[in-house]
Amino acid sequence: MGQPMRDETAAPPRHTVAGMSRTVLVVDDEPQIRSLLRAYLEQSGYAVVEAGTGADALNAVGSATPDLVLLDVGLPDLDGFEVLRTIRRDSELPTILVTARADEVDTLVGLGLGADDYVTKPFSPREVVARVGTVLRRVGRPSADEGALEDPEVLEFDGLVIDAGRREVRVAGQPVGLSALQFDLLWALASSPGRVFSRVQLLEKVWGYDFYGDERVVDVHVRTLRKALADSAADPSIIGTVRGVGYRFLLEPAGGR
Repeated sequence: MGQPMRDETAAPPRHTVAGMSRTVLVVDDEPQIRSLLRAYLEQSGYAVVEAGTGADALNAVGSATPDLVLLDVGLPDLDGFEVLRTIRRDSELPTILVTARADEVDTLVGLGLGADDYVTKPFSPREVVARVGTVLRRVGRPSADEGALEDPEVLEFDGLVIDAGRREVRVAGQPVGLSALQFDLLWALASSPGRVFSRVQLLEKVWGYDFYGDERVVDVHVRTLRKALADSAADPSIIGTVRGVGYRFLLEPAGGR
């Protein structure tokens, strides 16, 4: 794999996550990478579980109940995409992919399977810790984002109801299963119908102000959200694309709110 990460001699910053010890499952077939990430994560207040293969990772997901998985794509048995696909059959466990293959196809395939973020080797261990914190803070936020706490908990549109209190979405009266990130993205757009949000604005609003990733992550999750809502990408009726800018919510509120 070559050099796994950028050289850093300074000690990582110490911090805790909401005063609690959160558990991170580090999955990589290189023991030295696992050891270095463990050191940085533990110094930052996290508990760490290690796995060197995809099979061990899946066992650890069940036995150690981690709060987040840091998952290398290039594993010797099951690749990281297959591990993530298996995890997503049963849970929305936050997952960050780590890959030495930086090409767009690998990245988009991984995010399309439900990865929350990705890191490309060589990487900075401090950046990895920062991304872990960002993802955990996002999934731990209340149902309505902090900037919309005074908004109603239920948004109603023609054929679409979004219930933030219950974290439920119904289309034509039928429940739609969304991941936590998909729900937050839909809520962010639907809270301001007609407003155009740039990708950067959505990253700040949904992923957090300290998100370090690629803006294309927004495009991938909009695509998966549209699919979940049965909204046509070619002729959308719920989430529209503003070419060269970003996205906007197309439906008008019920009752003209």
